[in-house]
Amino acid sequence: MLEIKKIFIIILLFTLNINLIAQIDAEYCSKGKINYDGDTNIDVTYYKLNLSVNYNSKFLKGIATLKLRPTKEYISSVNLDFYKGFKIDSVVSNKAKLSFNQTSDNHLIIYLDKNYSFGEEITIDVYYQGNPNTSGGIGGSFVFSKTKIDNPVVWTLSQPYGAKDWFPCKDTPSDKADSSEVWITADSFFVSVSNGKLIDVVNNNNGTKTYKWKNSYPIANYLISLAMSNYFKYETPFEYETGKFLPVEHYIYPQNFSDYKNNLDLTVDMLKIFSKKFGEYPFLKEKYGHAECGFSGAMEHQTCTSIGAFYEDIIAHELAHQWFGDKITCKDWHHIWLNEGFATYVTNIYYEEKYGKEIFNNRINTMMNSAKNASGSIYVQNINNVSEIFNYNRSYSKGAAVLHMLRGILGDEKFFQTLQEYLSEPALAYSVATTEDFQRIAERVSNLNLKYFFDEWIYGEGYPKYSFTWYYTKSINNKFILNLTLTQKQNTSPQFFSMPIQFRVTTTNGTNTFILFNDSQTQTWQLEVEGEPIKVELDPENWILKDIINSSTTSVSDEVPREFTLYQNYPNPFNTSTRISYYLPNDSFVILKIFDVMGNEISTIIKNFQAAGFYQINFPEDNKNLSSGIYYYTIHTKFSTETKKMILLK
Repeated sequence: MLEIKKIFIIILLFTLNINLIAQIDAEYCSKGKINYDGDTNIDVTYYKLNLSVNYNSKFLKGIATLKLRPTKEYISSVNLDFYKGFKIDSVVSNKAKLSFNQTSDNHLIIYLDKNYSFGEEITIDVYYQGNPNTSGGIGGSFVFSKTKIDNPVVWTLSQPYGAKDWFPCKDTPSDKADSSEVWITADSFFVSVSNGKLIDVVNNNNGTKTYKWKNSYPIANYLISLAMSNYFKYETPFEYETGKFLPVEHYIYPQNFSDYKNNLDLTVDMLKIFSKKFGEYPFLKEKYGHAECGFSGAMEHQTCTSIGAFYEDIIAHELAHQWFGDKITCKDWHHIWLNEGFATYVTNIYYEEKYGKEIFNNRINTMMNSAKNASGSIYVQNINNVSEIFNYNRSYSKGAAVLHMLRGILGDEKFFQTLQEYLSEPALAYSVATTEDFQRIAERVSNLNLKYFFDEWIYGEGYPKYSFTWYYTKSINNKFILNLTLTQKQNTSPQFFSMPIQFRVTTTNGTNTFILFNDSQTQTWQLEVEGEPIKVELDPENWILKDIINSSTTSVSDEVPREFTLYQNYPNPFNTSTRISYYLPNDSFVILKIFDVMGNEISTIIKNFQAAGFYQINFPEDNKNLSSGIYYYTIHTKFSTETKKMILLK
């Protein structure tokens, strides 16, 4: 077990480094007017970029080959996103030159040689040249730079809207290409790296080399990348099955390799842990690796992360993205938490598996503290603002906190099953997803209705701030009745949070743990415990993003109920049976009935005269004839008539 001082240092480094991840995501992105949906009349299936890069003149000459299919009955033109600063030499399809129009708002409209019908394949070659856009974001999307010892280095970073700054595309994550190729010709000084497998290196006998990379998996346009310098290649293959190895290739500035080697070696441990938890690495036919670049963060380009900070948690975060962000990509930037929140929490799972619960819990505390600073909903309202998309407190920390809370609700078995089924769902694997897709799978695995949870945590704002009080009385059967009242401070949207909450009750006989479903702003429960209560703790294992404003207890004599009280049933929801409790301050005739959601009477539980006191009734003794759903229990006394809702889940 690490010393407290060492734990603090690790947490501090984690906070600094994970903020670098958010910073680089926000800083190295294109800004400006956004045609977010792209051309909805086409489906791009393939990109091939044949690029000649001149470092000295900061010049790019390219042939972009796109294959696409109409998504409507017929089309006669194509509208691509493309930086207006490039000169287009020609656009060719079927060996014929096509007419085109470049617009001032970074669009390339291509007029096809005929009308193409739904699903018919179209191949277009765009010949272009010029200086890539370097004004989009801090540093631009296509960067010419130098290392600290003045060696040339070139890299791309297209997230979220920067791909169009260096190649014509449909600039939205919702339209993944089935495959891609990147061919890079440059001075022989450069080792050029991209997605997928290196198919060939051609010496052109003119002082240049061409590196040909091919990716055979579906890929979002913003994940297509290149990185170039005089890299030293370091390999740490991962044996994912006996005798079967995934190439793990690290392209590092030679002068930095000795400093980074130890952390690079951790990549294989991360691959082992993530493969065990979430299924095989998604791109086994190709590779995983890193390409060093000149920024203080990282970007999860598919199969090859571009990286400038080689800390353990950043390496883990970007590798986690290969499952969550690259294999399954958020359908649009509104749902960026499906990329960043997931990668942030999965990084914590790596630390939990490798270093144990104490380190994990400390990282969760740090994550929760950051999440409390989030403003607005996790669902990004304004995707025209890059800093809104990549807000660290909200998209990263609070998104990760949502997964932690879901894990607390589902339990480890169902939680990890949910993540595995999410990744393997045929409609989502190697495709795109929304929050509703993930919710659907979580509900299917858990057999729970989680609408309340996603509505309040993804589409709502804020977090609960709890106050609770408790007191106890002695039961008629010589046990103790714990009366617990919870109040939430008024929120905006939602007004309060519905959540199952864990309460740990310590008595003279030991410890009991209760999970109570809080679905009112002020709510009271009554619990029967053995032994005199000594202490009550709300959410002692820190599953909920929350503040506890106040907790207190009062003596028995001060708080014995003086009025009729109908308590919420416990447990709720229930599977086999539940306990209904009530308190009569005086003698009364009592009728207790159960109704279904349509108002049909199911049964009469009590219909007789009862003396003053506290009562508990178990319902039902046999629920074989009851189906899952919402039920109501209504009690009639001389004091009042009250009704409460309960949920049966089989």
